[in-house]
Amino acid sequence: MKAMILAAGLGTRMRPLTDTCPKPLLTVGGKALIEHHLAHLARAGIFEVVINVSYRAEQIMEALGDGARYGLSITYSVEQTPLETGGGILNALPLLGEAPFLLVNGDVWCDALPTPTLVPQALAHLMLVDNPPQHPNGDFSLEQGLAGLDTPALTYSGIAVIHPALFQGCSPGAFALAPLLKEAIAHGQVSAEHFTGHWVDVGTPARLKALEDFLTSSTHRFNEESP
Repeated sequence: MKAMILAAGLGTRMRPLTDTCPKPLLTVGGKALIEHHLAHLARAGIFEVVINVSYRAEQIMEALGDGARYGLSITYSVEQTPLETGGGILNALPLLGEAPFLLVNGDVWCDALPTPTLVPQALAHLMLVDNPPQHPNGDFSLEQGLAGLDTPALTYSGIAVIHPALFQGCSPGAFALAPLLKEAIAHGQVSAEHFTGHWVDVGTPARLKALEDFLTSSTHRFNEESP
């Protein structure tokens, strides 16, 4: 399986930190946000990674290179202007191939990257998490392994397995992923599961600071070093 990391956004909520640095390269816990994902992918045995880039693309490509030092092979999908989540994935499909792939938002962090398996006949498999304080109403429900639209109780983590067929009929350009997922959910074609690991939507400077404090705490370091 290949993986795609979404890293083309402008990072407006992270300003002024992103005025001179793209959000995926902001440092937390001694490494860039995106490097945490790369390390998790390598440990999970996913070695082919596509990263879409647009805002300050050169900085990201120069920092990560071809991925060799992470034990990975990185290919870049360059967008002249950001194509949003759906448009960015559609633009990268020639690099991803025809098989399902792991999708990861570049601005989330988790202690262990889950590698879910796409359920047969599904167009996507979503990792859902408990609703964070900034998103109390959630995105989707979870019933008998399927994502639902009624009474959302959980939040989409930004981690999923996507089948390229989800984009059948889509036209090139900027568009969001969410409407495609909701349409597929309405037809019972999206499976899901509840991820209970430590997960953070690193969307603001305050949340970045909170994550830094967590990662540098003595308790977290003890847990990381424990067998």
